[in-house]
Amino acid sequence: MTEALAELLDTLDLERIDTNIYRGQTPETRNKRVFGGQVFAQAMRAAQDTVSEERMVHSQHAYFLRPGDPSVPILFEVDGIRDGKSFTTRRVVASQRGKAIFNTELSFQVRESGLSHQADMPDCVGPEKLEDDSVLWARLKEATKKKSQDSSAANRTPLRPIEIRSVNPIDLINPVAREPQQLVWVKANGVIEDINGRADRPLHHAILAYASDFNLMGTALLPHAVNLASPKLQPASLDHCIWFHDEFRADEWLLYAMDSPRSSHARGLSRGSFYSRDGRLVASTIQEGLMRLHND
Repeated sequence: MTEALAELLDTLDLERIDTNIYRGQTPETRNKRVFGGQVFAQAMRAAQDTVSEERMVHSQHAYFLRPGDPSVPILFEVDGIRDGKSFTTRRVVASQRGKAIFNTELSFQVRESGLSHQADMPDCVGPEKLEDDSVLWARLKEATKKKSQDSSAANRTPLRPIEIRSVNPIDLINPVAREPQQLVWVKANGVIEDINGRADRPLHHAILAYASDFNLMGTALLPHAVNLASPKLQPASLDHCIWFHDEFRADEWLLYAMDSPRSSHARGLSRGSFYSRDGRLVASTIQEGLMRLHND
């Protein structure tokens, strides 16, 4: 296991401080805001701790309310709304300094069989022939450090806990308008140990939830020749949803196919689908993000 993945697992290992109340930390970072995928995944871990083992999360719907401060612990309070025969519902509110920064609802289900169909997996080159996106961000940092030492994009930490390899990489320095579609391969950067010979499914769900926040909002920017490194852009995740459909391992390559059907009113809507190497659609995501441009 890599040091970066071990740090992510520590971040997802919340401290239980009271009944249904958990405390989470943020790894040391130069960014001024907590990464949205971190809060999303930590809230999932808090809810998972209150649900019986045979029930797995199948959906999570969340809103980002305020920017998270990386220097302050985050408190997660879980509301056990309902425990039914087949489904369990939880609500989680994350707060800092007495104010809510994030809220989410999750639904868990006892596994059962039923009707099944899925969209086909896109045909594309495999991850073995692609360059890791952390190399692209390193080039961006080198190209922009003389222009802006304080830019969060220029100082962005390489995506080491999650390996990301773009099939058609974005030109981060000189972006050009293109169709709002992306294909990227993702996986945890290291092997996640099994428990008693079986995968820790809740942990794999949380890691994929964390990874689902990468690249998604940027898809809606592609037709406008703007990327997240632009100093004129004020980006922020407004909401985020994920659905889990089938078994997977977060430490094995998954194809993340993304598209954006619409942007308007300084908001962009993006959708994503995760496919396993054998072509199974294992999870889906949707996110709306703030894409506010400033003239100066």
